Amino acid sequence: MHPEQIKTLILAGLPCEHLELDGDGQHFQALVVSAEFSGLNRVQRQQRVYATLREKLDSGELHALSFQTLTPEEWSAGRE
Repeated sequence: MHPEQIKTLILAGLPCEHLELDGDGQHFQALVVSAEFSGLNRVQRQQRVYATLREKLDSGELHALSFQTLTPEEWSAGRE
């Protein structure tokens, strides 16, 4: 899969204030910033992102994705 395809899937299923995605076609790394992560623990946030990609993960088309999930406040604090 191409990184833009993955970005499109995430954005279609999760409102993101910021999304970065990089990868070599097999392994991908993402930074996902969404207000929907407020009040969720790390595992719940990951489950939320995985839900947007479930079809591609289940089919094996996408198999290696690591990501960091932040709220807009966490992202802003980390950039200061």
